[in-house]
Amino acid sequence: MRQHGVSRRHFFFGSLLAGAVPHAGFGSVPSLKSLGYKSPNEKLNIAAIGAGGKGASDIAGCAASENIVAMADPDDQRAAKTFAAWPKVPKYKDFRRMFDKETANIDAVLVSCPDHLHATASMWAMSRGKHVYCQKPLTRTVWEARQLTLAAEKYKVATQMGNQGYSQVGTRECCEMIWHGDIGNVTEVHAWTNRPDPYWPQGPDVVPKEAPVPASLDWEAWQADTEPRPYSPAYVPHNWRAFPDFGCGAIGDMACHILGTPNMAMRLDAPTSVECLKVEGKSKYTFPYRVAIRFDFPARGAMPPLKLFWYDRLTAQPKFDGVPEGELLGDKDINGSLFIGDKGMITTGCYGERTRLVPEAKMKDYKKPPQVLPRCPGPEDDWVKAHYRDWIRAAKGGEAACSNFSVSGPFVQWMLLGVIAMRIEGKLLWDARQMRFTNNNEANQLLKPKFRKGWKFV
Repeated sequence: MRQHGVSRRHFFFGSLLAGAVPHAGFGSVPSLKSLGYKSPNEKLNIAAIGAGGKGASDIAGCAASENIVAMADPDDQRAAKTFAAWPKVPKYKDFRRMFDKETANIDAVLVSCPDHLHATASMWAMSRGKHVYCQKPLTRTVWEARQLTLAAEKYKVATQMGNQGYSQVGTRECCEMIWHGDIGNVTEVHAWTNRPDPYWPQGPDVVPKEAPVPASLDWEAWQADTEPRPYSPAYVPHNWRAFPDFGCGAIGDMACHILGTPNMAMRLDAPTSVECLKVEGKSKYTFPYRVAIRFDFPARGAMPPLKLFWYDRLTAQPKFDGVPEGELLGDKDINGSLFIGDKGMITTGCYGERTRLVPEAKMKDYKKPPQVLPRCPGPEDDWVKAHYRDWIRAAKGGEAACSNFSVSGPFVQWMLLGVIAMRIEGKLLWDARQMRFTNNNEANQLLKPKFRKGWKFV
C-alpha cells in the first residue's frame, strides 16, 4: 500500500533515521573553520605519544601527507624502527617533557600508548589546544571517557578515536539496511572475538614475576599515572592488555571495532544494565580466561529495547538458528557481529566489512537501500587510511571526524561497563544521568582511576 508516493517501508526507514544524521554532518559537532585552523593546503605538525607497535602504523598513516615533529616513547627497543626512520625528529621518554619543550611546534597529537595512559595524554594535548587522534579504546575507565568528551567540546579541537571500522563503507551500509527496515525490528545483537588468544595470555596461569628493568625501558614513564609496582616482562611490551590496571582485555582490544557497527546502526546510548553471564578461569592478576556479557538497552525512538551479547575467546563460529555453518566467518580471525530482527538477520565482520543478509543466499536478488550516510574521504577500499584523512580534514577546519569524541566518548562509556562486569558478580544496574551503578558500590569504585602523585590529569 502506498500513500502520497511513500511506501510503508520508506516510512519505517524515515522514522528510524530521524536524528541519526546530525545537522552539522556525520560528526556531531559543527565544522571548525572559524577557529583559525590550518588551510587544507598546509601540513599539520604532528607529535606522537607512542612510537612502537600501533604507534608506528599511526605515524606512518599520517606521515604521507603531514609533518611528524616529535615523538615520545619510554621503550627505546619497541620504538627503535620508528625512531630510526625519523632520525632528526626530537625524541622523549616522557610525553610531559615533550610538551615542555615542543608545544609551540605542535598542531596535533597521536596517542598510541597503552590504554592506561590514553586519557591523561589526550587531556594534556587538548588542554594545550592540540587536535587528538587517540587509539581505541579511548580510555581505560568510564569516568575518563566522560572527561575527554567534555574536554573536546570545551577546547574546540578536532578529535578521532582509532576505530577505523567507522570509516568502513560496510558499517554505513549496515546502518542503511537496518534503518530501511530490511530485517524488521532488531531486538538482539551478538558480537564475538577470538581474543585474547593467540595474541596475549590471560587467566589464572598468568603471574607477573618481578625481573630487572631492561636498560632500554623507562619503567617509571611507562607506568605513568598508575599505582607503582615492580617491573615484569608479563606487562611489557604488549601483554599489558590482560591486566586491569593497564588495559581492558579483549573488550579494550576488539570491542571498539566489532561493536562499532552495532553502536552506529542501533543508535546506542547508555544501557540500563550489564551482567557477566559466564566466567571461566578467574584470575588474581588478569581478566578471566573467557567471558560472556549481556548489555540491556532501552527503546531508542522507533527502535525497541535491545539485548546485546559480547563473547570473548570464541574458537569456532557461534551457532544461531537459521545461520549455516561458516557464514559468519570473515577472515582468519573469528570476529564479527550478528543482528537479529523479526524479519531476518544481518552479519558483519570485525570492521563492518562483508555486511550481508544471512543466509547469504538472500543476497542474490537483494537491492541495497538508498544511501543516506556520507562515505569517508578517499577510495572506499582504502578505509584505514581514510580514517586518518577524516581526522586530518577536521583538524584543518573541515567537517567533524566520524568517530570524534562526541561520538566515541559515549560509545566507550557504555562499552567499558562490560570491563567492570568482568570483575563484579551479578547484574549491575546503570544510571547514566548520575554516572553510577545504583545497586553496587564496589562496582562504582572501578569507574574512575586513582592517579598517583606527580601526575595531573590536565
